[in-house]
Amino acid sequence: MNFRFVAICLLVVFFFLLNIIVGTIFIPLSEVIDVLFSSGENASQVSQNILLKSRLPQAATALAAGAGLSISGLQMQTIFHNPLASPSVLGISNGASLGVALVVLLSGSIGGVALSSMGLAGNALLIASAIIGSLAVMMLILAISQRVKGNATLLIIGVMVGYVATAIIGVLKYFSNEEDIRAYVVWGLGSFSRVSAGQVWLFVGIMSVLVPLSMLLIKTMNILLLGDKYAQNLGLNISQARMLVISCSGVMVAVVTAYCGPIMFLGLAVPHLCRALWRTNDNRVLMPATALTGAALALICNLIARMPGFEGALPVNSVTALIGAPIVASVLFRHKTDMM
Repeated sequence: MNFRFVAICLLVVFFFLLNIIVGTIFIPLSEVIDVLFSSGENASQVSQNILLKSRLPQAATALAAGAGLSISGLQMQTIFHNPLASPSVLGISNGASLGVALVVLLSGSIGGVALSSMGLAGNALLIASAIIGSLAVMMLILAISQRVKGNATLLIIGVMVGYVATAIIGVLKYFSNEEDIRAYVVWGLGSFSRVSAGQVWLFVGIMSVLVPLSMLLIKTMNILLLGDKYAQNLGLNISQARMLVISCSGVMVAVVTAYCGPIMFLGLAVPHLCRALWRTNDNRVLMPATALTGAALALICNLIARMPGFEGALPVNSVTALIGAPIVASVLFRHKTDMM
């Protein structure tokens, strides 16, 4: 088990460095080393800008987002005892999408100026609207969770909230102009390159706080695995525990969605992959394993999305599904027993 953790840590470091070295524009390895580990005097200004303002922020964003979404998925699957649960299961991602839709799709109608033409102010407004939308839905779900006892009922309500948000987005699209719809669709494809060099350290800093805080819920999540009756007999307040786990998961999803757009698949697939590789349901093992595996998989997907030969970058959601789905399917076929 220790060997697996050492191996996945080395993979994270390897793919992080590979994300910085490899790209659509070739940069000599000597210049990469000079920029990263020295003064950068021997590297051209173009190389410095590409490495420090593009590749390094993308790699850091992918690492933090992958870890956060994967942990969120593990928390959702644990609390609902449902292998299909994911960070978007309670409509929190849909809430972020609705917040962005209200700003992006109405910006042309209200102000006569598309949000994409507002530069940094428009980007900040985009992030703020996504966070407000996702947190609003999360607060609604938390309020409902205080009145609903069954996890299945809460799960269904979360799905219905997501459908309502999607329906409102559809109506907004119908009455919006083509330029605003295109801007919203591009945001919805998800991208680790959307976080600028100036914003990346704030994003990584927030995730560096949220991920360790989520580790404090390991004991609670292990007790929840026993079922509500056993958890109550052990003295756990089910309602409070459920609220804490949903809050932790929801905030991480809100922050990642605000900065990167709705990144799909990672939160659903990575926990299954880790259960198969580590052969355990113990969250003391699964939580750090999921964070590291999610970071590695996100780095791989980001690397493929902007490999040489592509102009620009492919949508991250397309890559995550194409790369991750076959891997998880093969793992599930190889281990036919349900590891939930």
